[in-house]
Amino acid sequence: MWRHIASNAITLLIVLVFLLGGLILWGQSEYKAEGPLDTQICLRVERGTNVSRVSRKLEDQGAITSGTLFRLGMDYADQTAKLKAGSYLVPEHSSMSQIAEIITRGGASTCGTEVVYRIGIVRDRVEVRELDPATSAYVEKADFVMGEDETPAEYTRVREQGDTRYRIAMAEGVTTWQVVEALKAFDVLKGEITEVPPEGMLAPSNYEVRPGDDRQALIDQMRDAQEKILAAAWEGRDPDLPLASPEEVLILASIIEKETGVPTERYEVASVFVNRLRKGMRLQTDPTVIYGITKGQRILGRGLRQSELRKATPYNTYVIEGLPPGPIANPGRESIEAAVHPEDTDYIFFVAKTLNPRDGHAFATTLDEHNANVRRYREAEANQ
Repeated sequence: MWRHIASNAITLLIVLVFLLGGLILWGQSEYKAEGPLDTQICLRVERGTNVSRVSRKLEDQGAITSGTLFRLGMDYADQTAKLKAGSYLVPEHSSMSQIAEIITRGGASTCGTEVVYRIGIVRDRVEVRELDPATSAYVEKADFVMGEDETPAEYTRVREQGDTRYRIAMAEGVTTWQVVEALKAFDVLKGEITEVPPEGMLAPSNYEVRPGDDRQALIDQMRDAQEKILAAAWEGRDPDLPLASPEEVLILASIIEKETGVPTERYEVASVFVNRLRKGMRLQTDPTVIYGITKGQRILGRGLRQSELRKATPYNTYVIEGLPPGPIANPGRESIEAAVHPEDTDYIFFVAKTLNPRDGHAFATTLDEHNANVRRYREAEANQ
């Protein structure tokens, strides 16, 4: 009898082990299976929260089928203690395993609220925007000029959130003075700027920052980025360019940057200036004259006077031979590439097609062609 009972008990135990093993395999399969989300969502993990609260939020948003299984899976993978605060974009049909990886790997938030400090040619703006996970497009919540406009309540609110992301967006063609003054005004940063790099040596780009980041450290980062871009461009430059050094590349690139607002024209504009340098012709470009007047520290806000075009200054390329003594702005990567890889043309003239910079320029190889283009521009100017 006892032998029969022991045999049944062993059989039951084996069945239970198999059932438990099957349950574990099922759980693992479910944890890694495609999730129920039909559209991606933005999951906010608040500072100080725990996996239980996150799992309930995921259930409420329809991202997972079982909060219990999600918690057990994170425990099994030893991820519970690795939960990171932030706002994370959870793609459609993400598995529980994939979601756990998203919220524990750290790094910058991938959705939610973003504050963008834009350093522009004419003015600097602060933009508060939020990612709409349904469309993957940002929705503007506030836009203002710091120090001029009243600070929106939305800006104050998001500054108090721990998962708000911050970015400095530096436009191509701004001057070093403009960058320094903008960074001084942006209240997300701290510290003094004690070493200002030469004109042209800051790389226009987007820079992720955190509240309290040091201004000088950011300037150094911008300078390091530009040095690498310039060094690579100089190393891979076209042969027989009439440019003697990386510094001259930077000067030409800054002129290209200021001469056209149409990105696809950069290489044609570069060809005009390279052809002129090869022929010993003066560059005759207005932006250099303007820089000689403003030193890059203000917007001229008017047309150039004839007296200014005739006055001999180091930056007046209507008077001096060759390049001016230094860059006139901070050129972007594409303008630097255009300077070292100009398009192969015979162009030596160009003029705007209309008063709208986005309409581009008309290029010419002879003075007669150029004069005809100028007449068309004057006609467009008169009609407008």
